[in-house]
Amino acid sequence: MMVLITYDVNTETPAGKKRLRKVAKQCVNYGRRVQNSVFECILDNAQCIMLKAVLSDIIDKECDSLRFYYLGNKYQTKIEHIGMEKGISADDILIM
Repeated sequence: MMVLITYDVNTETPAGKKRLRKVAKQCVNYGRRVQNSVFECILDNAQCIMLKAVLSDIIDKECDSLRFYYLGNKYQTKIEHIGMEKGISADDILIM
């Protein structure tokens, strides 16, 4: 299923900047960055639960926030994009 993950991490302190890098690094492992703090991830249920737990452990719930939008398996009809695309689609095959 496609999950859109957005986050807002308070970066006023060095600890906040470190949390921001950790959150972004985890999201990059599961999907593609489509905007600065927005990732499109193709996840199964187990991966989604695991990623949510990891991200929840990283953030400071008093000053940071995470949002998960569950677009499902037919997400192509739920996404409209205008402007320049960044990178490849989250569901494209990447051969290295």
